[in-house]
Amino acid sequence: MPRGVYDRLREFADVWATRGIRAWAEGWWKMPGTVGDMVGGIIGAAPGQVVMHQNVSVCQSVILSCFDFSGKRNKIVAAELDFPTVLYVHQAQSRRGARLELVRSEDGMTIPMERLLSAIDEQTLVVPISHVLFRSGTIVDIPSIVKRAHGVGALVILDCYQSAGTVPVDVRALDVDFAVGGSVKWLCGGPGTAYLYVKPELASRLEPMATGWMAHERPFDFEAPPIRYAEGAFRFLSGTPHIPALYAARSGYEIINQVGVQRIREKSMRQTSRLVELAQAEGWRVNSPLKTEERGGMVVVDVPHGSQVTKELVAREFLLDYRPGGGIRISPHFYTEDAEVEAVVQEIRLILESGAYARHESGSAF
Repeated sequence: MPRGVYDRLREFADVWATRGIRAWAEGWWKMPGTVGDMVGGIIGAAPGQVVMHQNVSVCQSVILSCFDFSGKRNKIVAAELDFPTVLYVHQAQSRRGARLELVRSEDGMTIPMERLLSAIDEQTLVVPISHVLFRSGTIVDIPSIVKRAHGVGALVILDCYQSAGTVPVDVRALDVDFAVGGSVKWLCGGPGTAYLYVKPELASRLEPMATGWMAHERPFDFEAPPIRYAEGAFRFLSGTPHIPALYAARSGYEIINQVGVQRIREKSMRQTSRLVELAQAEGWRVNSPLKTEERGGMVVVDVPHGSQVTKELVAREFLLDYRPGGGIRISPHFYTEDAEVEAVVQEIRLILESGAYARHESGSAF
């Protein structure tokens, strides 16, 4: 957690205490957009093109509510290695006529690109895809997917959750139609803050069914339906925003913008390469790409009793997590010292040698 979060949340409490309901007209109402602009600076969006929501599930649901799946173009093409929340949301669209086609992975680590591109056809409406896979850290070939999707009239929803803040992202250069992500990981913004980018050409004409009074052109007119949608990204908002979370998130965004993603990426590549080297020296399987340029900011190491080892590591104040089918997910960030990279590998070895993992029940671990 950035130190500045304390000051930000104190600022929220002071504003609430001193300004009360007046705070809405003095900045609160615009925060989904003003904070969104801070994220926009990280992912390559222009001012006014990003708005904030509670989580990625909400963002994906808002996007999908814009479309009619009752016609022939009703297919959703996704990779089985995408984060489950995305797949759950898209599978639920089957009740509205959508057909979800999941492209299976042969190695549990990468997406078979030829198979994915082949699945995207003239009946495909949307392609939700992760920029970096959460289970392995693999960077996905987004330009090829965008080219194929746009070539057949389909739209691309890019999930930047595992990339933004540690891998350079430029949503306009990539020409994606939508981009979503959250703040719990690389953006250091804490829970309750996710972002939604919509390409301007689409934002001017789409009308989400998942909506609310913030999406209204003149919300304080308190009109009866039908809604008159706001211009730009604000039409993709819903109800009253989550102000405390937006206050808390700003410190992380400021730091990432100040340090610069390119500098973070350079350090990340060096430290993750060192992790791969150390893990291989121990004889452990690395379930992440071995080529630095194909890997995001994490390294997934598969060791015996991985879930239990992770629990013991967490008990010893090593902050990492475990992913079933992958292994121990180690994610150094801009604040991680080189000595900490060495220390986590050494600690895993000591836990395995001592059998300390045995005191933990098997099962999942963060």
